[in-house]
Amino acid sequence: MLWNVFLSHSASANETPSRKEILDERMSMYLQFQNEIIPWYYLGAVDQYERNIQAVRSDIPKRDSIIAIQFSKEYWAGAFNPLKDDTSPFTIKYFGGLGQDGNGDGKANRDNDEDIMLTMANYLSQYGPNEEDFKIALWEYYQSEKVVNQIITIAKIFKHYNTINLDTHVFPVPVRGYNYSYRGTWGANRGWGGRRIHEGTDIFTGYSTPVLSTSYGVIEVMGWNEFGGWRVGIRDNHNTYHYYAHLSYFNKKLKVGDIIKPGTLLGGVGSSGYGKEGTSGKFPPHLHYGMYKFNGRTEWAFDPYPSLVQWEKYSKRLSKNK
Repeated sequence: MLWNVFLSHSASANETPSRKEILDERMSMYLQFQNEIIPWYYLGAVDQYERNIQAVRSDIPKRDSIIAIQFSKEYWAGAFNPLKDDTSPFTIKYFGGLGQDGNGDGKANRDNDEDIMLTMANYLSQYGPNEEDFKIALWEYYQSEKVVNQIITIAKIFKHYNTINLDTHVFPVPVRGYNYSYRGTWGANRGWGGRRIHEGTDIFTGYSTPVLSTSYGVIEVMGWNEFGGWRVGIRDNHNTYHYYAHLSYFNKKLKVGDIIKPGTLLGGVGSSGYGKEGTSGKFPPHLHYGMYKFNGRTEWAFDPYPSLVQWEKYSKRLSKNK
């Protein structure tokens, strides 16, 4: 497997490759198999999506390699192929399978990264060169509009920043110059609007304290919600939706569809919500920050507190070095 070859060529056979080495090798694969119809960031987006869902789904095997894309045996070899593990490009094509030989060894191996990348690139190329064609190809493959939208989001982020090294996160309010406090309140009862639990972390601070994007992402929602008041929703490249609620104002330079980076000003802390549009002042000013993970089937909330603790430490180190 190419991953094992990569490991053997790292600084030492006993050393785990660094994150940079892994990302560089991954990017190299995307660039190698892009073509005039399918740019690298389309291939990267599909691969990143597959990696994301493997990290949170127990029913999907995790592919221990540079590339996370996995084809089913039926897709690869052909639904009516009697040899489900067939590696012959000739018989695979005869039975209508997708599998192709990407490294020139005469075999179409479902476990080989180069074969997988060529197969995906050629599959996507059949549909055409523009984004709508890419969406159709994704729909035919995944049969899910939500999956299509998530992959398109990842592709837009990769294209905009021209890199896949986009894992930096920061704390959602400035760690210097403003007083704030927060603690883990995941699962606490909430009464307004019916019985429900608290799906997030409240960061208490003064009115108009800047609210910052914690991640790279695309603005998906920006407006009023009766529970969250003035809120912003941002989808990132790891299938995570970031929810910023109870704002007092928005950054007027931003709009739905904008691609943003960590530290981008989203608006200011407020006490909006719990009623019709414009309702405010029913509770002390604070930022409600929530995180939701899309696993390819459903989207579910998870506790952001552990991440916030890490990002706060990172942001404080960063501010000291300025």
